[in-house]
Parts: sequence; structure tokens; C-alpha cells
Amino acid sequence: MNIRSLHPKGKSVSAISFFKGSEGQATALQILAGQILKEHITKTPALLLCLTGQAVFENEEGIKETLLPGDHVHIAPMVKHWVVAAEDSQLILIK
Repeated sequence: MNIRSLHPKGKSVSAISFFKGSEGQATALQILAGQILKEHITKTPALLLCLTGQAVFENEEGIKETLLPGDHVHIAPMVKHWVVAAEDSQLILIK
């Protein structure tokens, strides 16, 4: 199975949970070029990993990280953050 096949075609922002373990979960994210995963917070620490494309992670503390394939960023709990896709992007969020 391919991560891309989890998302509806043409949907600008899609988040699909594809693995749940006893202590965490993984979510496949698709963000098309020029689209934004809106500002939100997480209650638990998380890891965002870029599989394809180019996306920019930002948070309210002024952190701004460009993510290319293979890059990752740690997401602190209770800090507002958002992601903007510079290119069609596939990402994995691990909590």
C-alpha cells in the first residue's frame, strides 16, 4: 500500500490515521502546493516527517523549518503551529 492512496484525490489538505499502537499513533498528511494545515496545538509531543515535496513548519515561538524529503521536526505540546506546502507534500505525523 502507498501512503498517497490513503488520501482522496484533489483534496487540498487531508489527514488520515493509518496506525494506532498501544502507546501512540501515526497519521498520513497530504498538503497540496500553496495550501495550509491550519493553526492548531497538540497535547502530546509529536514528530513530523516529510516523505515527499516541500513544506514549511512554523510555530508561535518563531520557529520556521523548511522540510524536504527525509527531514523531520519535533513538535512541542501546547504550542500553536501550522504547516504550509510549497509543493505537493506527503508527511507522517507520529504521536
